[in-house]
Amino acid sequence: MVFKCRNCGGNVVYEPSRQSMYCPHCESLDSEDAVQGGSPTQCAVCGAPMEVQAYASSSRCEHCGSYVVFNERVEGTYEPRWILPFRLNKDGAVKEMEKEFGRRIFAPRDFMSTKSLAKMVGVYVPFWLYDYKARYDFVGEGTKVRSWQSGNTEYVETSYYEVIRQMDVAFDKVPVDASYAMEDGIMDLMEPYDYQVFQDFEPKYMSGFYGEIYNQGAQELEERAQTKARSASEQLLQESVQGYSSVRPVRKDLNLQREGVSYALMPVWQYLYRYRNKTYAFHVNGQTGKVVGTTPVSRGKVAAYGASVFAAVVLIFHLAFGILEIL
Repeated sequence: MVFKCRNCGGNVVYEPSRQSMYCPHCESLDSEDAVQGGSPTQCAVCGAPMEVQAYASSSRCEHCGSYVVFNERVEGTYEPRWILPFRLNKDGAVKEMEKEFGRRIFAPRDFMSTKSLAKMVGVYVPFWLYDYKARYDFVGEGTKVRSWQSGNTEYVETSYYEVIRQMDVAFDKVPVDASYAMEDGIMDLMEPYDYQVFQDFEPKYMSGFYGEIYNQGAQELEERAQTKARSASEQLLQESVQGYSSVRPVRKDLNLQREGVSYALMPVWQYLYRYRNKTYAFHVNGQTGKVVGTTPVSRGKVAAYGASVFAAVVLIFHLAFGILEIL
């Protein structure tokens, strides 16, 4: 489907800065009509062939520039329960990139150029969200050590304690991305998201952005979710046994019970920069503005900087030597 403006017929897109549907042609708000049609092989507006990735659920026609949402990939088993609409538009994402990388003096000259940043795209990334109940039974041996000195003698006293903890923890919406194209570690670093502003899924939020269906099922990815839940449980336990000099585990029993799983789409801005035959990926959380990525280093800039520093040192040496001669 495609969203057309009922006033001018233009392609209406979701505009994060306005939190509403917007026609960039006549600048009207919420004037969209959903027009059915289109597929991963043909544009619903101009009829031109489209070449999209295997898991694409929405894309942009390279011929007419319209954003098309593929019905069969947002319905039935592929229909998300929730969507987290973009809160940061492209200009906002670029500003966050400039804050993070604008002062990297060794980055290539065109890294933050307008032409390069124009390649940044907004993507709705598929996620599975897992709900768990956790029961953690822990028994350990804790020690508290105190020392003091009397005369020339130093005394050390070690007290031993039985440490028992029983914790019941509920985990709500543990996120795991379901996209082959997005690196798991990068997507983990995109967290946290504010689940309070989740919206029931509507295809209109995808107009103006690229999107994917889940590439892997919830069962395939559950181990990653369990690892996150176990790690968080362990952290909570460690926080509860502070105050001891040491704690030695005697028995640890963590039981996870899955309460539910849901399918959602999360907003991510992606900027792929090509330098010296290598692609550098940068990602901006489309809700919070959090930036993840590592800048490439320009050898030319490093060499130029080194030469300028050397020239400055030589100049200072000559000036100092000249002063000595005068004296």
